[in-house]
Amino acid sequence: MPKIVDHDARRRELVEIASQVIAKNGVEGATLRELAAEAGFSNGAIKPYFPTKDSLFEATFTHVFSRTNERIQRRVRGLRGWDAVLAFAQEVLPLEPGSLDEARVVVAYWALAAQSPATGQLMVQQQAQWRQWLTDWVAEAMVDGEVRQGVSVSNAAEALLTFFEGAQIVGVIDPVGGSARSLHGQLDQLIDGWAVWGSGREDDGDDEGGNGSAG
Repeated sequence: MPKIVDHDARRRELVEIASQVIAKNGVEGATLRELAAEAGFSNGAIKPYFPTKDSLFEATFTHVFSRTNERIQRRVRGLRGWDAVLAFAQEVLPLEPGSLDEARVVVAYWALAAQSPATGQLMVQQQAQWRQWLTDWVAEAMVDGEVRQGVSVSNAAEALLTFFEGAQIVGVIDPVGGSARSLHGQLDQLIDGWAVWGSGREDDGDDEGGNGSAG
């Protein structure tokens, strides 16, 4: 009797393997031959699922973005304002092996997107989602009286988006600026420029921002 293959499961397996290989070797090092070897397939066995390397990469990047966003949504459920922003940071900042590997995949995608407007559309969609979340949370903080007078919601949200995206690159290439202590401190400094904290919140962390409110 022929073996029944779960094609959706096989596609997910290939995408997971591709994300691991890209995180380890970058896009240039993620050849179909190596991906097939990692999966235990012949080179041609990938073709029915992903006819081209580009189609596999697009599915891989979509998977990584979707997985991150699903974690964010679980983490921020029931939170609002600055608390939601800080919870978002826990899922986005490359502070542990798993999120650092995701950052490596994202940075590899950006390198491709910079050369191809069509490829870059996926990033545009991702940015739009993060921008909307951050704008909503800063607006909630303003409604709750936790934003200083004169702060622009849109500018604050855009600055946060730039920080979080930049942290992906810094986390991958700079062990000093991209350390957990540094990234937490940078985020705390950024938010403290806009925030009016409730009782007891101002004293979180130490003078150097090493264990601030994002940690």
